[in-house]
Amino acid sequence: MSALASHRKPRGRTAISTPAVGFTTAALAGVTLLSSQNAGAAPSAPAEPKPSIEEVQKKVDDLYRQAGTATQKYNQAKEATAEKRQEVGKLLDEAAERTEALNESRRALGNYAAAQYRSGAVAPTAALVFADSPQSYFDQTQLMERLSDRQRSAVADYETERAAAAKQRTEAAKSLESLTASQETLRAGKQEVQAKLREARELLSKLTAEEKARLAEIERKKAAEARRKAEEKARAEAEAAAAAEAERERLRAQEQQEQQQEQQEQSQDSGADSGTESGAGTTSGGDADADYAAKADKVLDFARAQLGKPYVWGASGPSSYDCSGLTQAAWRAAGVSLPRTTWDQVEVGKRVATEDLLPGDLVFFYDDISHVGIYIGDGMMIHAPKPGTNVREESIYYMPIYGSVRPA
Repeated sequence: MSALASHRKPRGRTAISTPAVGFTTAALAGVTLLSSQNAGAAPSAPAEPKPSIEEVQKKVDDLYRQAGTATQKYNQAKEATAEKRQEVGKLLDEAAERTEALNESRRALGNYAAAQYRSGAVAPTAALVFADSPQSYFDQTQLMERLSDRQRSAVADYETERAAAAKQRTEAAKSLESLTASQETLRAGKQEVQAKLREARELLSKLTAEEKARLAEIERKKAAEARRKAEEKARAEAEAAAAAEAERERLRAQEQQEQQQEQQEQSQDSGADSGTESGAGTTSGGDADADYAAKADKVLDFARAQLGKPYVWGASGPSSYDCSGLTQAAWRAAGVSLPRTTWDQVEVGKRVATEDLLPGDLVFFYDDISHVGIYIGDGMMIHAPKPGTNVREESIYYMPIYGSVRPA
């Protein structure tokens, strides 16, 4: 018994070692499985670097500019839709009038048909009324020869009105189709503007307070640089105005001296005629300048009265404006009708160089001509900038200038 017992393994060691071996095996298997899975899995893509404040600012500005372009498309579609709606309304009114005239002609034929029925005669007029094509019916049966002149006149009127009514209905249907297309373009334009503005807001909403402060500083520097350029232009304008006034004074003095000398050499009458001719040469241009200045004063008075009102895309007053809505309303106050969009306004009037700008001129911006402002002098303008801002005065150098126009 003792010899047999000496060959047995201690129970304690067996009870402890078995679970340990099982746990270790499972753990190793798990590690092996995870290792094989990791080895087969594709490496995760590195996170995109966060854009710099300068990149965000450029992107936001670009989105606002795109929204401005989309706004002009919307304004264009809105104007086309209004014109189509008016055209459709007019056609429908005319179609209603044609229908009434057709009914009147039908009533006249019905009266003839009823009279023939009461007389017991064969009623060709009644057959006419119920025929699909009365004229064709007459051609086939030579019924026209059996009708009186008065009846033939009624038939002719009926045919004329029926053809005109059919044509009118066709034109109205085509105009309705065109109106539907314009309305769809209008809806698409609205969605495009809203999408651009929403993207810009989302970009700005992700900025931290520190980043927003840095962005505001970039905007301040940009505005300061634009003001500096405006001040340079203001000085240049002042110098040019002073030089022009000095030249006018010199010419007036020279003219006066020449008149006095001529009066000494010639008779009083000859001198008077000479003075009249001399003055006539300078009146026309002066009158034109004075007329434009008078209109420009009205434009600027209106524009200044709108300062502080909010920018709303697609708006043309009186409580809010987009850029071309403001310029259109301001020049309307001076009795000049401008089209609705920047793309059409830039084609109105006379093109002028930036160095030759006068108060009241329109200044257009960006290569796509998506923005416009009203020049007020000294390198400054009044404009409706973008969503989230109000009508304000600003340097014309805040944005890249496309060109300028003198509307009248």
